[in-house]
Amino acid sequence: MAWVVLFVSAALETVWATALGESDGFTVLGPTVVFAVTIAVSLVAFGYVLKRIPISTAYAVWTGTGAALTVLWGMATGAEPVTFLRLLFIAGIVGCVVGLKLVPARPAGTAQDAD
Repeated sequence: MAWVVLFVSAALETVWATALGESDGFTVLGPTVVFAVTIAVSLVAFGYVLKRIPISTAYAVWTGTGAALTVLWGMATGAEPVTFLRLLFIAGIVGCVVGLKLVPARPAGTAQDAD
């Protein structure tokens, strides 16, 4: 469940980042309200996640997923150009996020001593 919440929180990061850009320095009411609501929900959800997933993994997944989704949204709306290299680098971010999900995290303080 924590992983689902993490990805929802990252998707909300895309919404609030986009709304922030559209708010024109918080002078446009609609995007400003969307920004305020979605950043609050995103951070509360992220706080929930941090009780269950180590922050090093959770933060990397959250920011990587949010960044990739934000760029993809920009491409889908025509605000960003679609190029092979952009798609390649987004695929790299997604690959790293998947890798972090697949690698088991070891709780802090359980590192094995090097003999």
